[in-house]
Amino acid sequence: MRTHRTAALATTTAALLALTACNPQTTDTGKPAAPSAPAANSAPSPASSAPAAAKTATLPNMVGKGLQTAQDEAQAAGFAILKSHDALGRDRLQALDRNWKVCSQTPAAGANVDTGTTVDFGAVKLEESCPAADAPAPKPAGSTMPDFVGQGMKAVRGALPSNASITVKDAAQSRMVLQESNWKVCSQDPKPGTALTGQPVSFKAVKTEESCP
Repeated sequence: MRTHRTAALATTTAALLALTACNPQTTDTGKPAAPSAPAANSAPSPASSAPAAAKTATLPNMVGKGLQTAQDEAQAAGFAILKSHDALGRDRLQALDRNWKVCSQTPAAGANVDTGTTVDFGAVKLEESCPAADAPAPKPAGSTMPDFVGQGMKAVRGALPSNASITVKDAAQSRMVLQESNWKVCSQDPKPGTALTGQPVSFKAVKTEESCP
């Protein structure tokens, strides 16, 4: 009988050892082990990025200066976004900035101007006089023909639909109208107020410095 008990005890002990080996999450007392804590995240959390404050600077007064000089000084003051336009409303390009002078600037000169602001210079050629105020470009034609008399021919063409059929003739002589930015409208057909339905449009023009006949 004693031998039988010893064998039974050995069998029970072996079974417990096998159970413990198969379940490593138990403790020596046979109770389940506490779950291990997840590993801490060692990566630092991204810092909150606050929007950068707008940078301001003093915009110099460029009126009366050469266009190239004005642009250089504006950039030196911290203003990188620059453009210019024809102050006479003739839609001429400022191809060579040194041949133009500044008549107006937007925004006006002053302190605490956002350096991201676009600075726009109204300019005329060196030999021309600045207007009292920038001449507005012709408004785009809608369903009726605007009054274009006295306006620069290049600007007038830009105000008409891109698919319009346009004829331009010299009103004074028999010259060819090659560079329309140097010509102004003396007469037009159709007349102002006429409905625009796709009909051809014709103009008679003279050079800007000339008088209409």
